[in-house]
Amino acid sequence: MPRLTLRIDFDEGRALGPGKVRLLELVGETGSISAAGRAMSMSYRRAWLLVRALNQTFQLPVVEARSGGAEGGGASLTPFGGSLVERYRAMEREAHGAVARHLAELERALAEPVP
Repeated sequence: MPRLTLRIDFDEGRALGPGKVRLLELVGETGSISAAGRAMSMSYRRAWLLVRALNQTFQLPVVEARSGGAEGGGASLTPFGGSLVERYRAMEREAHGAVARHLAELERALAEPVP
């Protein structure tokens, strides 16, 4: 089935798409940038760079990271980060609904895959 992927380009070099949103969801679920990155098969550095880029994209931070130590470190979505994920997923649902008929037509038009 053809699928629609939503990517929002804010300006040159700043964008929000399914990978970054999934990373944010995993940070919220795991409480860790490192664990979120591992769940997506990416290095901690790559995950941290993506989170940092998102934090710099918006006026409000998206993720709040806490340093390690005796209490242990971690990360969590800020209220804005949570609303960003919710807004992206809502836009994604609306976009899918708007083009579902067209995607079905494209699926019927697809040739059989070549083995």
